[in-house]
Amino acid sequence: MSTAALALRDSRTMLRRVLLHARRYPSLSLSVLIMPVTMLLLFTFAFGGALGAGLTGGSGPGSAAGTGADYIDYIAPGIMLMAATAGSLSVAVGVCVDMTGGIVNRFRTMSISRTAFLTGHVVGAVLQTMAGVVLVTVVAVLIGFRPDASPLEWLAALGLLTLVALALAWLSAGFGLVARTVESASNMPMPLQFLPFLGSAVVTPETMPAGLRWFAEHQPFTPVIETLRGLLTGDGIGTDGPVALAWCTGLVLVGHLWARRAFHRSAAGR
Repeated sequence: MSTAALALRDSRTMLRRVLLHARRYPSLSLSVLIMPVTMLLLFTFAFGGALGAGLTGGSGPGSAAGTGADYIDYIAPGIMLMAATAGSLSVAVGVCVDMTGGIVNRFRTMSISRTAFLTGHVVGAVLQTMAGVVLVTVVAVLIGFRPDASPLEWLAALGLLTLVALALAWLSAGFGLVARTVESASNMPMPLQFLPFLGSAVVTPETMPAGLRWFAEHQPFTPVIETLRGLLTGDGIGTDGPVALAWCTGLVLVGHLWARRAFHRSAAGR
């Protein structure tokens, strides 16, 4: 059997282990599924009137920046992006638990691929995260989200969200490897999860103060959110699509290289 085939087999084994842990200890997995739905309901029904009116100067449920669309049509793509960031916490905690619990040292004495441990955690997190994305999308449609996307545009949107989830999973795997404790591992990905709030997820950057507006317009998540919004509402993606793809691809590469280096460095420092 070739090296690549062995690595694939070992990665499947590690993925099965991660999914079994998620089933037996569902607290983190449930947060990945429930928190985005909670955020969607909160912003739509509790804050939607005020935030939507602030976008348009109107009243009621609000409309998104002159498009005539209900606020749910503005907020839903942003919450879908937030759902794609939700799995970063679980992979950071899972990797740190394995590193501090000693199981990784046992894996290193076995004849398995060195990359399988990280790959299993990352792919497991992406699968759980995308389940959360699908759930929040279904709930959004049930409460009034009306996307105007073709099957190809839906496929592109899901592909972009998968790429976001993959990028943040690799970055969070690096967090889990360098964290000294599970508590610190759980805190490290938090800025990634809140960064969409400082973009165009909830309100347009034009409503923000000058300095914050500049940050919102140039941070990674804003072009991703605008690309999703353009794909799902039929408004077009303009230059946001290539920028979002470049950001996500770069974060995947950086996160992957960082996590692998941290893993090998931990082996050297045993």
